[in-house]
Amino acid sequence: MLEGPKLMNQAHRRLFLIRALLEERGESSLTKIPEEETKQRELLRALMNTRMPEALTPDILAIQDAYLQQRLIERGGATSARTLNYRNRIALWRGDITLLAADAIVNAANDQMLGCFVPGHHCIDNAIHTFAGMQLRAACAKLMRTQGRPEPTGHVKVTPAFNLPSRFVFHTVGPIVANARPSNTDELLLRQCYERCLTAATERHLDTIAFCCISTGVFGYPQRDAARIALDTVTGYLQENDPHLKVIFDVFLPSDEAIYRELLGTNR
Repeated sequence: MLEGPKLMNQAHRRLFLIRALLEERGESSLTKIPEEETKQRELLRALMNTRMPEALTPDILAIQDAYLQQRLIERGGATSARTLNYRNRIALWRGDITLLAADAIVNAANDQMLGCFVPGHHCIDNAIHTFAGMQLRAACAKLMRTQGRPEPTGHVKVTPAFNLPSRFVFHTVGPIVANARPSNTDELLLRQCYERCLTAATERHLDTIAFCCISTGVFGYPQRDAARIALDTVTGYLQENDPHLKVIFDVFLPSDEAIYRELLGTNR
């Protein structure tokens, strides 16, 4: 069974997965599969994004894993966290966090901890779940069933990264800020997101952890304020608690990169 997925090409894997997920939904006769590769990728991503965290058959899981591992190569391959330019054990990297080979990457999750169910949404939660594979949602669902309640803001859940080049995904729920005016409580909760992720990294003796811009974007935290809190919290933690851990601030927007470069005092 393990040889089959390796011998299949990407087109066959993609079509197999689309048909299997449509069949699972009872929609195989209702949905026309597009001929264009890009449209097929979009359809497969949508089917994965909206699938509930149910058990996967071994053949679907094996073919999905082979497909996603090849997609990693097609998307440019992984960037090793060890090759980045660190200053006082902090590095700034602008890029797709799903391509970063760090020991852990941080996901800006919601309190249900199941990933984004909006097909093809451009949030980091959607991207991480898409390229990690459907078993990530299942792993999160298992943790949440055990917990029995929504995830509190400022806490962290740890899962394997599955098909991502990182080892772990740290899922944390940042504060949602109304009218871009964070309160003292919002600041405290945002600091806790960073502190608890850093503590989890130290407890696991990790060498590198990559943070996204927690609580910015649709969560409403002003970019500069969030970056200031992130840098202050991380710098203090590294000095006082972990002499070995290295931290990457992963940014996606040029505006976030400019803010972090200014605060870090670095040039291009």
